[in-house]
Amino acid sequence: MQQTREIIFEFQRVGGYVKVSAVDTMTSAEVSIVGPPSAGQVELERLAARKLEYVLKKRADGQRGGLIA
Repeated sequence: MQQTREIIFEFQRVGGYVKVSAVDTMTSAEVSIVGPPSAGQVELERLAARKLEYVLKKRADGQRGGLIA
């Protein structure tokens, strides 16, 4: 049975902003974004999902993210 990809979102209010974490259920990859509460839940979820897709694509291409020292 093939597992379908799902994204779990978590919202945390931090001062005047909202931190949104997105977790891919197949790979356990996690990303976070920070945005204004006025952006709304749907838009913040969309942005977090786009960032997660970007990270998953980089992983599939064999690239690593992060800082270069």
